[in-house]
Amino acid sequence: MALILGIDPGSRVTGFGIINAVGQRMEYVTSGCIRLPDDELPVRLKRIFDDLSAIIEKHVPQEMAIEQVFMAQNPGSALKLGQARGAAIVAGVHQSLPVAEYSARKIKQSVVGNGAAEKAQVQHMVAILLNLPSLPQEDAADALATAMCHAHTRQNLVKMAGVKSIRRGRLR
Repeated sequence: MALILGIDPGSRVTGFGIINAVGQRMEYVTSGCIRLPDDELPVRLKRIFDDLSAIIEKHVPQEMAIEQVFMAQNPGSALKLGQARGAAIVAGVHQSLPVAEYSARKIKQSVVGNGAAEKAQVQHMVAILLNLPSLPQEDAADALATAMCHAHTRQNLVKMAGVKSIRRGRLR
């Protein structure tokens, strides 16, 4: 069993999702969005750190997975996204979580089967795979997909290593 926190970072909205990975089965725990105020960037970054820290303290995940920065057309947006990622990563590392990073393409490939999938396809597949009664919010769905990608990756690593389980990021 492993509680995995997935993060879809953003400078306006940061999605989070927690799943419980039990072998090859994944169970939904919680998800949501941290909607950031129209304040200065440092205030928004502090809010990401504080809110994610509170979520980590409440749910006590064992691992964290986050989407990597992709180069957008606007370099300023990419820099802000990178800073939001940094605040999220520090929140996890501050509470001793191992952090894994995945490209958006790998996340989509893992959950939808197509690395170029649309957001609506990710939402749909997350809802189906986690047996949710309705579609999660876009950013929350992306965060859950990130956690699911990490669960798939760690399960494949366990199989390849011939190990029976992983506890707190360590092979056993």
